Amino acid sequence: KLPAARHSPGQTCGAVLAAAVLLQSVCVAVTFLYFTNELKQLRETYSKTGIACLTGEEMGNFIQNLDLIESEDRAADPCWQVKWHLGKLIKKMMSRSYEENVSAVNAERALTLSHTDGQQPRGPVTRIAAHLTGNSNRKNSLSPRIDSSPRRGNGQKINNWESSRKGHSFLYNVELRNGELVIPQTGYYYIYSQTYFRFRENENEDSDLLVQIRNPKQLVQYVYKLTNYPEPILLMKSARTSCWSKKAEYGLYSIYQGGVFQLKREDRIFVSVSNGDIVDMDKEASFFGAFMIG
Repeated sequence: KLPAARHSPGQTCGAVLAAAVLLQSVCVAVTFLYFTNELKQLRETYSKTGIACLTGEEMGNFIQNLDLIESEDRAADPCWQVKWHLGKLIKKMMSRSYEENVSAVNAERALTLSHTDGQQPRGPVTRIAAHLTGNSNRKNSLSPRIDSSPRRGNGQKINNWESSRKGHSFLYNVELRNGELVIPQTGYYYIYSQTYFRFRENENEDSDLLVQIRNPKQLVQYVYKLTNYPEPILLMKSARTSCWSKKAEYGLYSIYQGGVFQLKREDRIFVSVSNGDIVDMDKEASFFGAFMIG
């Protein structure tokens, strides 16, 4: 009989190493397949969960109870966080839309009320101004002296102002009617006026007139406004006393006054003076105007 073959130590080690490598390869393949399957299942699960964040619960009820359902347990839930941020965004947009609608309604209501009160709508402020100057070429610049006449007031109203942009005069969004400025828009106005009184002795003057002028007289300037009220309303009055010497060749006095007043649409303002016989309607000396300040 032949003796039994014996394996050398080198062969034994090679076989053990090959078996270990084979076993390791099998383990890696199994592990790869396992984790691939797990990842696939996780992706499907999270995809369904993400959709369920928006479909699993009524968003309307969630938004209404947004401030009541906040808790530490819910704050750690990713799905709850998605819905919480979305709910906050929706509430913010709804609140902004509500404020815009309320502002539009209030603006429309204010516009309606302004029309009801007979006022012009509040829009861009219109520039309103007028400056009227005296016209020495017009002889009948003053109304007749009839103090008891209705809606006239004291003194003699100056009727014929120069307003045709000759010299310094102009009308800007204002109308002039019979010496009266017609206010086009309710607001606050600065009103001003200056009257120039000038007496120069002339040999041909009536002696009675000279006597009246030489006697001490009050020179008065009035600024009135006309409204629906039956009588004119006095806004300003300024006066001074003149006493010319018999030896004086001429005498000069000017009266200026101005102030801020609230006027309504269709109000009218005008100027009256005393002693109209000695009023000098020089365009640089006698003038009347107003402008809107707000």
